[in-house]
Amino acid sequence: MINASNEGGSSNFSPVPAGTHVARCFQMIELGTVTEPYMGEMKTARKVRLGWELPLELKEFKQGEGEKPFVISKYFTLSLHEKATLRKFLESWRGKNFTDDEAKCFDITKLLGVACMVSVINETKDQKTYGKLTNVSTLAKGMVCPPSINKQVVLSYDMFDFETFNTLPKFIKEKMEKTPEFQKIADKYQSYEFEKSQIAQETPKDDLPF
Repeated sequence: MINASNEGGSSNFSPVPAGTHVARCFQMIELGTVTEPYMGEMKTARKVRLGWELPLELKEFKQGEGEKPFVISKYFTLSLHEKATLRKFLESWRGKNFTDDEAKCFDITKLLGVACMVSVINETKDQKTYGKLTNVSTLAKGMVCPPSINKQVVLSYDMFDFETFNTLPKFIKEKMEKTPEFQKIADKYQSYEFEKSQIAQETPKDDLPF
């Protein structure tokens, strides 16, 4: 669960096309508690990264791998405070406001695989154009979203999976590695791996070939 309470480059990079697109959520990554600059000050907050695929916007990004959907993601502070950006996005996506009880603790992984509409604009920075997600809303009446193309991924500290972590782009892993949540998990993992290797070394081997 990822409860909220009160990108690597490509050799054939193209920005997500501007406009409104049919999309489906395929990725939810809990980064942990991140400290970063915000409006001239250092701010600390728990962050989550949500990713959507655009199954009607396809391109061959790497020769020989065939067409794949454009994807777009956004970082959110993991909060459902009434003024929080995540809450505004989720309410627009659900098409209804949260009740007070729902806002106390809502597992956002319930929205993994759910279809929606996403609004994208293009921005240019350092002479490179990027797609920026500006809104998520309910699927327009009569519209159908194709089935998922990308593998759906959830990574949370409740049930951390290092195999999934190792598949993430380097820039995401580096963000996570700096968080106290990751350090706690990493320490336990290293202790477990050490103990396992010690047991393997101490276990007597059977000389019989079968």
